[in-house]
Amino acid sequence: QVQLVESGGGLVQPGGSLRLSCTTSGIFFTSYAMAWYRQAPGKQRELAAQITSGGSTNYADSVKGRFTISRDNAKNTVYLQMNSLKPEDTAVYYCNAALGGRPHWGQGTQVTVSS
Repeated sequence: QVQLVESGGGLVQPGGSLRLSCTTSGIFFTSYAMAWYRQAPGKQRELAAQITSGGSTNYADSVKGRFTISRDNAKNTVYLQMNSLKPEDTAVYYCNAALGGRPHWGQGTQVTVSS
């Protein structure tokens, strides 16, 4: 059974930082491209950051220079370090694992940026 479990969300003031974690089980983690998507209220889900099995990364323009995605293959975990957070970063953040075929999703973790 495939499981992706996100953690690390919460309430943070503008300019603050959070680190999200997504721990996986039931997949051969090292083979998968991993990504963080986010969905703000009333908006479509969008890609925030992606990391390939080889470690190449890709970021949405809106988060470049502020967010960093990384993976620890020994722990089957992907991270999203979020710095200089803005109110517009408020969203539910979802972990995604893809290897051709149908991707796997986590349940999401809420990030709220507000003073």
